[in-house]
Amino acid sequence: MNFEGLDPGLAEYAPAMHSALDPVLDAHLNPSLLQNVELDPEGVALEALPVQESVHIMEGVYSELHSVVAEVGVPVSVSHFDLHEEMLWVGSHGGHATSFFGPALERYSSFQVNGSDDIRQIQSLENGILFLTKNNLKYMARGGLIIFDYLLDENEDMHSLLLTDSSTLLVGGLQNHIVEIDLNTVQETQKYAVETPGVTIMRQTNRFFFCGHTSGKVSLRDLRTFKVEHEFDAFSGSLSDFDVHGNLLAACGFSSRLTGLACDRFLKVYDLRMMRAITPLQVHVDPAFLRFIPTYTSRLAIISQSGQCQFCEPTGLANPADIFHVNPVGPLLMTFDVSASKQALAFGDSEGCVHLWTDSPEPSFNPYSRETEFALPCLVDSLPPLDWSQDLLPLSLIPVPLTTDTLLSDWPAANSAPAPRRAPPVDAEILRTMKKVGFIGYAPNPRTRLRNQIPYRLKESDSEFDSFSQVTESPVGREEEPHLHMVSKKYRKVTIKYSKLGLEDFDFKHYNKTLFAGLEPHIPNAYCNCMIQVLYFLEPVRCLIQNHLCQKEFCLACELGFLFHMLDLSRGDPCQGNNFLRAFRTIPEASALGLILADSDEASGKGNLARLIQRWNRFILTQLHQDMQELEVPQAYRGAGGSSFCSSGDSVIGQLFSCEMENCSLCRCGSETVRASSTLLFTLSYPDDKTGKNYDFAQVLKRSICLDQNTQAWCDTCEKYQPTIQTRNIRHLPDILVINCEVNSSKEADFWRMQAEVAFKMAVKKHSGEVSKNKEFALADWKELGSPEGVLVCPSIEELKNVWLPFSIRMKMTKNKGLDVCNWTDGDEMQWGPARAEEEHGVCVYDLMATVVHILDSRTGGSLVAHIKVGETYHQRKEGVTHQQWYLFNDFLIEPIDKHEAVQFDMNWKVPAILYYVKRNLNSRYNLNIKNPIEASVLLAEASLARKQRKTHTTFIPLMLNEMPQIGDLVGLDAEFVTLNEEEAELRSDGTKSTIKPSQMSVARITCVRGQGPNEGIPFIDDYISTQEQVVDYLTQYSGIKPGDLDAKISSKHLTTLKSTYLKLRFLIDIGVKFVGHGLQKDFRVINLMVPKDQVLDTVYLFHMPRKRMISLRFLAWYFLDAAVFSSVLAL
Repeated sequence: MNFEGLDPGLAEYAPAMHSALDPVLDAHLNPSLLQNVELDPEGVALEALPVQESVHIMEGVYSELHSVVAEVGVPVSVSHFDLHEEMLWVGSHGGHATSFFGPALERYSSFQVNGSDDIRQIQSLENGILFLTKNNLKYMARGGLIIFDYLLDENEDMHSLLLTDSSTLLVGGLQNHIVEIDLNTVQETQKYAVETPGVTIMRQTNRFFFCGHTSGKVSLRDLRTFKVEHEFDAFSGSLSDFDVHGNLLAACGFSSRLTGLACDRFLKVYDLRMMRAITPLQVHVDPAFLRFIPTYTSRLAIISQSGQCQFCEPTGLANPADIFHVNPVGPLLMTFDVSASKQALAFGDSEGCVHLWTDSPEPSFNPYSRETEFALPCLVDSLPPLDWSQDLLPLSLIPVPLTTDTLLSDWPAANSAPAPRRAPPVDAEILRTMKKVGFIGYAPNPRTRLRNQIPYRLKESDSEFDSFSQVTESPVGREEEPHLHMVSKKYRKVTIKYSKLGLEDFDFKHYNKTLFAGLEPHIPNAYCNCMIQVLYFLEPVRCLIQNHLCQKEFCLACELGFLFHMLDLSRGDPCQGNNFLRAFRTIPEASALGLILADSDEASGKGNLARLIQRWNRFILTQLHQDMQELEVPQAYRGAGGSSFCSSGDSVIGQLFSCEMENCSLCRCGSETVRASSTLLFTLSYPDDKTGKNYDFAQVLKRSICLDQNTQAWCDTCEKYQPTIQTRNIRHLPDILVINCEVNSSKEADFWRMQAEVAFKMAVKKHSGEVSKNKEFALADWKELGSPEGVLVCPSIEELKNVWLPFSIRMKMTKNKGLDVCNWTDGDEMQWGPARAEEEHGVCVYDLMATVVHILDSRTGGSLVAHIKVGETYHQRKEGVTHQQWYLFNDFLIEPIDKHEAVQFDMNWKVPAILYYVKRNLNSRYNLNIKNPIEASVLLAEASLARKQRKTHTTFIPLMLNEMPQIGDLVGLDAEFVTLNEEEAELRSDGTKSTIKPSQMSVARITCVRGQGPNEGIPFIDDYISTQEQVVDYLTQYSGIKPGDLDAKISSKHLTTLKSTYLKLRFLIDIGVKFVGHGLQKDFRVINLMVPKDQVLDTVYLFHMPRKRMISLRFLAWYFLDAAVFSSVLAL
């Protein structure tokens, strides 16, 4: 506080008057003050001034609660509420410090800080209290012990200090600089120059340092450089006090008059948002102190030296009714402070008394105060009696003297033998709840016994430790609930454990040791991952989809081709279907069919996944068929889209999957109607038979294809609806037979279960029960199975359980438009001859290629997995070997399995959903060459989608034909993103944050810069990506993207579609350029691109040292280029 302009009567309290260290009774003290105060022989008050017992504290209204005497007759110079404990600190003009505990103001400690100078400011820290005098800074414990004593320049006159953080302190006064002190090293670290005559009051917010000058000015300084940003000339005379809260600064002070300085009754109020003064606030007292008390509103407390206190709003009118009076013992109030909780006010007067005003009977000084340590009286140690019969009695309670003699318990080795106590069995509850990570198990503490304490038990008195059979054996997969043990671990829903680094430190190799790529499951509607893998491993589908390219913005065939290209390039790393699923969500038919799940439904598993994936299967085949029929493509996109796959009027999907049907409707009047149709898949129709009759799968399939049913239909002859017999016959067999199992109720599940049991009994009976249980048997006993050499590996009993589905089926068209279907085995092939003779006999043999399975899991809502038979061409490309193998695809978990596992369906948890049968030697019927359909013309200039774009806004120069990049050329790349969905996280019980689902990002801007040539450094791509999805956060402070930049109606940027820009980047990748950038791994991940590692030069890893943190782009630019990046973004 600045004392200029105060009552001249204070001059009688000269420092020389209090030269003695011990306070004495002052002669000027009013005798009436000491009527009820007990003094010790030295004349110092021992008890607080009594307050009438009838004082009633009204809740919410400040009233006096207690008054105490700190030092009799010595003015109080400063008061401070402790920020860590329930204490009030008071400093006097004589350099003495006193602390009071709690609202009762019980004296806690009292000690001398300085022998000659007054205490000018007090600041509480965690471990002690800082005291500032004229040229001394002292740090003392709350009990009075000195931690450090820092002497300033003797010519300095310090008045204020400010704690900027836990270890840095600013000290200012009546000189032209402010000193910065490091509390850890107790050294001066820096000096900041200020204008003369100096700074007497300092405050801090998250934006500025506020410095109050004796000249009446308040300066706002930068938090980092301490440079003056703004300055308010508040008063013409001097500044008395000021405070800051939110966007308001209020100050009181003195104005210059002809007769000298006069207290100004107008408070100056400033708006920190506009940096200008607002209407001054006129008060009815002479303001000497002021503080904001932000409880329900931003109230101001204005205090005069005579003891008047007025509360008012800083932007309202002061009401005389809001004035109350503090009754100081002395003539003047010298100090004022507000507690951190705003429940208590402290006033110190010129006679050494402290007055506590509160708004509740039991106030607290801080919201969360720690316990205060009190000095305990010295107690004589007494040992309680010990009960030797207690098993849990700690023997450490018995004091043992330190001796060098032999103890009685030190028996000679001849008379003793070591007998270590056997460890007790592990609690059964711990074993049940244990989760294993590698070979280490973790389980919550059941709290059944004390920590680190085991009861002492003698073997003969307690035999339970010998009975280890009582310990329950841990079940397989005990990391889950007991009712889930039937579900094999590899079939359970896999989740990604996110850390602070996101996915960078997640070990995908633990789940996938192959070179095939999995798909990440955290994207919305990623339930279709298994079906994407099935389509990818159909070689003709993979090739024809990658050869397709059209100009539709949201074409599923194009996006699926881009995703297949990523799966081709990946070497075991998982891929994302972001762009494909984005296009999927924009198709109205998908929403109408209920294929787009809300995030909540997908997380909770509310949807029937088996029914959902079967509808998705039908939808994707139909949509791809329609997309592939689009033969008109722009010149820039022309390529292998018109390859040998395509035929006029049909699509390749139609050639592969379509089955021509003949539907006949016969009315009872004899009228027959025949019409032709085609279908891309079939749905199984099960017989209504509960007798347990044996049905081959081929019989049920034939019944489902050649469907006969009675139904009501319109008859043109009768001209009304009549009962009709509808039959369906097949004209042409498809190359790929797709079957929806339609096991949607317990009725169909029971049928599968019953047929599997019958098939198992027949298989065991066929071989006279000699099936081996261990897959190791005499192979000569199985010659009748048809092996030409008499050697054939035979399945075990476990492999025959829950099997009804055949690996191959044989279908033949009859002359009378009929269809013969039967199960096909290797023995049948030896009897009928090779399958390549099928054309002569009109026979088609289909081999099982994939099964999609619904895993029933009540804990997670279930999941979808696929068993896929991966062909020779895929192994040749990925691993350089030629063989076929069945694999389990569970999102990013890929694991080789036995072929029998693909057809085993335990209906309790593993339910079949979709079957894919492929005609033998299918690949030889089609041209499987892939020609890249993306041409260089995609890099040429194109029109912007934005309606308001002007040429002056162009930020790039497109490539010319003579600038087309070549292999090895450098291209600088940067991408900016927006957030579509916020991150989902939860707080654990220990306070740490666990990410459940990361935020979903979408690319918003992509910029590519020339790395060589005459235009080196000039961008040739600067595309803003138009989006139709709702953006949650534009991340403007990092990306510079503002609302409206991605809207074609109002944007002034060069706006394009994601597909258009994606094609440009794909062409650059395919041509073999090298991308240079910072954090490109994340950029390519969000853009949905797979780039070979030898084509990426990422400065994140280029300047990364092992086991050190990644270096930011801002630092690299500053260090190497002496450039400040992001400055333009931060200024927005």
